[in-house]
Amino acid sequence: MPDNPLLELYRDDWLLAVHKPAGLLVHRSPIDRHATEFALQYARQLNGGEHVYPCHRLDRPTSGLLLFARDPGTASAFGKALMAGQVRKGYLALVRGWPPELGSIDHALREHATDRRCRDEPQPLREALTHYRRLASVEIPVAVEGYPQSRYSLLALTPETGRKHQLRRHMQHISHPIIGDTNYGRTRHNHYFAERFGYSRLMLAATELSFAHPVTGQAMTLHCPPEESFMRVLEIFDSLGLPRFARNDVGG
Repeated sequence: MPDNPLLELYRDDWLLAVHKPAGLLVHRSPIDRHATEFALQYARQLNGGEHVYPCHRLDRPTSGLLLFARDPGTASAFGKALMAGQVRKGYLALVRGWPPELGSIDHALREHATDRRCRDEPQPLREALTHYRRLASVEIPVAVEGYPQSRYSLLALTPETGRKHQLRRHMQHISHPIIGDTNYGRTRHNHYFAERFGYSRLMLAATELSFAHPVTGQAMTLHCPPEESFMRVLEIFDSLGLPRFARNDVGG
């Protein structure tokens, strides 16, 4: 097995938190039936070969904080807290355009069919709510979509609900799609960043998780700085002489 790509962030007798790189599936999925590497198996490796249990979802192209339980009881307790809205998640996203400094996106999302045989059948709508805060904005002298300049913003995103692809779909809904999003983004902007930096990635990172410890009840907040491939793209803000983001501003 290759070197473990997960970075351990936190461990106690019941929980294991890691940084998951972009492009790694959490576990086996119909998304890619040929994939052979998963965060679950690497987390088990960090856990001395013992089973671990994912506490929440993190899309394959999203990097960042991923929490595992080290026993089924802890996983169940955390899952109940998650369903009750008692877990707060924080993300960073680089998006097209300049959204307002603060905002909320209250827009119901249709569920994705889990069974391929049902994809043509209408799926139910579920309430979905996301809050965002603009951390920085930049205008660069590059014509990507016909305008002489192109605008981008770094956002802090906080979902109140946990629908599939919620953040990506919500940002598309308000016409500020996340850079690198091949499903919901803008192709020309994605191509510009891929050509400029030599790689393509979804500019979405899970950076914070706040919850009451499922066993001890202690209030906890875990932080996870974005990986290097994410931070390198943020150089677009440095190019015009803007101050470097403090690590506290980007989830560090």
